[in-house]
Amino acid sequence: MDLAPRTQPTLSPDPGPRILTEAEWTPLRAQHHAAVDELLAGHLQRRAAGRTHPVHDFLFTYYSLRPNQLRRWHPGFGTVLLGASAVRDYRDHPGYERVVHAGVPGVQVARAVLDRRAETVDFVARLLTATAARPAQLGCFGLHEWAMVYRTGGEGVRHSSVPLRLGHDGTDAVVESMQLRCTHYDAFRFFTPAAVPRNAETLTRGEQIRTEQPGCLHAGMDLYKWCYKLLPLTDSALTLRCLRHAAAARELDMRASPYDLEDYGYSPIRIETAAGRAQYVREQSALTRRAAALREELMNRCTALQALGTTAP
Repeated sequence: MDLAPRTQPTLSPDPGPRILTEAEWTPLRAQHHAAVDELLAGHLQRRAAGRTHPVHDFLFTYYSLRPNQLRRWHPGFGTVLLGASAVRDYRDHPGYERVVHAGVPGVQVARAVLDRRAETVDFVARLLTATAARPAQLGCFGLHEWAMVYRTGGEGVRHSSVPLRLGHDGTDAVVESMQLRCTHYDAFRFFTPAAVPRNAETLTRGEQIRTEQPGCLHAGMDLYKWCYKLLPLTDSALTLRCLRHAAAARELDMRASPYDLEDYGYSPIRIETAAGRAQYVREQSALTRRAAALREELMNRCTALQALGTTAP
């Protein structure tokens, strides 16, 4: 059950902040805390016990937002939280400033944060706009994970505690039987040296805006990254929805990978077969549609922040 609040008014450059009384915002924060606690429970238990998980840990290792940072609730730029609790709970947060509304003390995200993060807002807006404008490419079949172990012979495998379904020779044969069509630099940069020249295009960080496309699972997963990199300008409700999407995409990613994850409860998508590739495309298409809605929402936030950034305080 998704306990996160799912509505947030679109920002507007029109004057006047959104005002939330203590009775209005404290339930929203409580819902967020409950949702995050439920989502993090397994990860925190494993971490305390010194256990790892080849699927879920990625969300908290590759992505840098720490659990306590995820748990902190942010209403987003342009919202005033009224009441003594707001002042007490947010007074030490560097992104907030104290305000008084109708004689009641409160806090809001400081305009200085928007000014300081303007370049990041602009970059995210340009990347997401360029990505959304392209047609989705659905022919990669998740082979990036296979390319990361291609011709390693067991050395340097990213998930060394998990066996390869087809062994090293079988894995290499699958890579050699199909064209690598990765469009996401942050997946491509983990390809083995032998796999790099097999990709349809050599990707670079500088060309990321030109090559990113909406069918890519990792482009959808990274909506979570772009959302939390803009905190507290963005709100926690959208951040949590993007994390849930990233978790779903990660599961598909790893089910289609060369690893045998059945001991963890994941049935494989055998992309080395025609039936497996068709299944992958169906599930990829569903996630692409879901990512498109989240991408549009985050794009709209960025556009509104850009407009507010050009409006005198």
